[in-house]
Amino acid sequence: MLNMRKWFYMVLMIAVIGSMLTACALGGGGEAQTAEPPAAATETTETAEPASEGLFEASDMSLNPDLAKQRTDTVVVGMSAPKGVFNRLFRQTVYDDYVARSIFDSFVQVEKDGTYTESLADSIDVSDDGLKYTFHLKPGITYSDGTPVTVKDYAFMLKVLHDPAYDGEIDALSFNIAGGRDYFEGDAKDISGVKVIDDNTIEITVTEATAYTKDFLGDLPFMPESYYGANYTKGNMDGIKALHDKPIGSGQYVLKSFSPGQEVVLEANPNYFKGAPKVKTVIFKTTTEGTSLSMLQTGETDMDNITVTEDNVEELTSLGFLNVHIMPTNGYGYIAFNHNEKKFQDPLVRQALTIGLNREEIVQGVYGPYANVLNIPQSTESWAYTDEGIESYSFEMEKAKQMLDEAGWKAGADGIREKDGEKFTINFSATADNPVIDALLPIMTNNYKELGIDLTSETLDFNAIMDKKDTGNFDMFFAAWSLEPDPDTTTYITDGAQNDLGYSNPKVDELTLAAKKELDQEKRKDLYKQLYQELNKDLPVIFLYQRRDMWPINGRLSGFDISPFKEFEYSLYNVEIAQ
Repeated sequence: MLNMRKWFYMVLMIAVIGSMLTACALGGGGEAQTAEPPAAATETTETAEPASEGLFEASDMSLNPDLAKQRTDTVVVGMSAPKGVFNRLFRQTVYDDYVARSIFDSFVQVEKDGTYTESLADSIDVSDDGLKYTFHLKPGITYSDGTPVTVKDYAFMLKVLHDPAYDGEIDALSFNIAGGRDYFEGDAKDISGVKVIDDNTIEITVTEATAYTKDFLGDLPFMPESYYGANYTKGNMDGIKALHDKPIGSGQYVLKSFSPGQEVVLEANPNYFKGAPKVKTVIFKTTTEGTSLSMLQTGETDMDNITVTEDNVEELTSLGFLNVHIMPTNGYGYIAFNHNEKKFQDPLVRQALTIGLNREEIVQGVYGPYANVLNIPQSTESWAYTDEGIESYSFEMEKAKQMLDEAGWKAGADGIREKDGEKFTINFSATADNPVIDALLPIMTNNYKELGIDLTSETLDFNAIMDKKDTGNFDMFFAAWSLEPDPDTTTYITDGAQNDLGYSNPKVDELTLAAKKELDQEKRKDLYKQLYQELNKDLPVIFLYQRRDMWPINGRLSGFDISPFKEFEYSLYNVEIAQ
């Protein structure tokens, strides 16, 4: 839930689908981006009608491939390639977060209903005024290198987040820890609001209460200062960043090896405080749109997110040896604008580009009945979701043309619109091997050509598009956000930690801050309604869809506890392999 995912994880599904979509993330708007459309699917019945949401159990385990049955102590999870940023303070993508959450622990963790419960915390005390949080660490916990876990490591992590050189996506300053701003600005050697009482007790004082402060503070990771602080000095993150692909935590698993673009191998932490994981080895193996289905079929992988098409649904459910989990995704897909470019700074232009794009055709072409066009940056699963006063922006080519005329973009002799001597051209950054892109590009190219816009595209891998997003070197791209249970985020506030698009709207800033500060949930809900109405009107991005997720999991595995809010990696230590 980083005030950061959120990984774009944030799970960004960045231009690739779903989750650009960085899942997950840490507190404070922890969204994360993902690359490929984690698919939603349904079971095929005798009448070939789509199954409803839920768990559809394997029907014939005798069909399980020998390759899978031979793995008696290993689970293989297929996913898009992580970047290798296995540090929850810096991760952007949901794929890095899958790894990081398997390695690191925090005071609290999310439950299936989106609430939080104690994990490393023995208990948490909150003062009546909501300004003081006392976290009590469970005793006797160690990191995988054998060093004891103490709250001093947590205090160290807070200093990293308040370092002026910190360039990750967690916005710790917005939670107003007393003295945090002074430390950030260099006027103090310590953060006065962070008080270590003893090795297992830490007291955090904030200057302003918010509805999300407890969960934000609780979901931040414990990082051993003895390891991450060894080559770290304030103002220089190089020593910490050098350890991104060599993480040490106190979590379920320990990193054994990382082969970029191929796999991440994790080994069970025998000293995990909730009990040693039942499965010795977990491998995150890189799959693509072209390989993910076949690798499940042959048993090379045990689980993956597969794009939900009717053909894929029929194929997966007919295999007989997969348990199919189907649920709404807690996230949304979108098309980003670079607001640093003048042509995208006019909301009338952004509205025209939305109305002039046949979003319904795109979404139905990819997901059929397993997704719906969305017009706000929130999942229908959230308590903050609203459709009240929300413009649907249905496809209307002539209206879009009129809006561009009104915005001063007139068709030139070659049919391409221009304004002040500038041609209306768009270079679209597209993700390779992505069914959303396959459906989107032809429709967008034809629609925008009719609008009088010259659209070109470049095909890159997911991580390359993330790099372009970071540097601002793009016009437009497709992506997705994986959301956190709480709607607080920095994605659309001016200079927000997750705002890499250059978007700014004072009313959005005001409403986001007001909703963050409001403690009454019904009042928060009304504020988010106003916020989403403003974002719907101003369109910082083209909101595209909310889809369903589908996790087909080999039936010999049990123990996963997943929901739209709780990703699979939280329950890895409980997974068992039937022998």
